[in-house]
Amino acid sequence: MLMVSMDLPLRAIREQIASAVDVIVQLTRLRDGTRRVTAVTEVHGMEGQTVTLQDVFLFDYSAGVDESGTFLGKPVSTGIRPRFTDRFEEMGITVSPHVFAQP
Repeated sequence: MLMVSMDLPLRAIREQIASAVDVIVQLTRLRDGTRRVTAVTEVHGMEGQTVTLQDVFLFDYSAGVDESGTFLGKPVSTGIRPRFTDRFEEMGITVSPHVFAQP
């Protein structure tokens, strides 16, 4: 079956994406040439026409750069405990709450 000829409404496409994707991991190539995880974001679902997202980890640029120009930062928790940890627990995977505590 070809889906190219189907004309899906934008809302239906967004709903499919919101229900299929749990987590978005964003990698960014920084000015020093390295690739770093700069955001880990949980997809919460839909609110009206909008896919709702919640950042769980964000890259901390405030650590600066070393003498060779390499970024010293790292992803740090936003203090939000993501909902996907409930699913982890159901599967027997334990994640310490300290992982999601703000520094």
